[in-house]
Amino acid sequence: MTKSKAKKDQSLEDSSLSYKEYRKALFSLHVELVKLQEWVVQTGSKVCILFEGRDGAGKGGAIKAITERVSPRIFRVVALPTPSEREKSQMYMQRYLPHLPAAGEVVIFDRSWYNRAGVERVMGFCSKDDVAKFFVGVPLVEQAIVESGIILLKYWLEVSQEEQTRRLEARIHDGRKIWKLSDMDLESYGRWYDYSRARDEMFSASDIAIAPWFVVNSNDKRRARLNIISDLLHKIPYEPVPRKKVSLTKRQKPDGYEEPDYSFKYIAEKF
Repeated sequence: MTKSKAKKDQSLEDSSLSYKEYRKALFSLHVELVKLQEWVVQTGSKVCILFEGRDGAGKGGAIKAITERVSPRIFRVVALPTPSEREKSQMYMQRYLPHLPAAGEVVIFDRSWYNRAGVERVMGFCSKDDVAKFFVGVPLVEQAIVESGIILLKYWLEVSQEEQTRRLEARIHDGRKIWKLSDMDLESYGRWYDYSRARDEMFSASDIAIAPWFVVNSNDKRRARLNIISDLLHKIPYEPVPRKKVSLTKRQKPDGYEEPDYSFKYIAEKF
């Protein structure tokens, strides 16, 4: 590592938000996300957000930060598994289209149809012809999505080689995160520049005016999450929805009710 690179990485570490600062900023953004949710429901708006990026770039953490305080009935996360044999025989985009939002919904794709431009291409799960056809078709599909009234936002999370290594190694030694490290991740790790070339061609083919790519510097996870939420709130033209004043009603009187003489099976209080 060069001195300038080491200095840059050290600067990034020094500038990291404290947890207290992060939660304070996130609280304010969560309030706005609730306002966005109410606007989506009242107006019947349709929002679709794609998250793509390198392994370990923080897609899952960003999605969790977005959905932490909103309704899962409105904010729906889609993370499709490996396609079945039937799905492999379908038109490529077919299995993604049913998950697009209807009126009053926000759909977040944790990886999306761009699997074809990334992992499928790099790992040899599709042919060069398949990729070429995808690049021709995807701008047309996304144009149709946007013209149907869906607000489409596409985010690419970019992370440095050093930070990716640190995060993936951390997963190996963390029993809470080891499940995140698949055989595919390990195989993909060594193909940094194959993925770089795939990303570059993907941007060239699909960074279109009607559905552009927005790149997130995700070397600092906390800042990246805050920046993503702030950005999507800025890009969606939501407005606060008037609310009626809320207050708790009076509780009813016991009217003769008595607690039963029953041995409730309480769980052990180990904490």
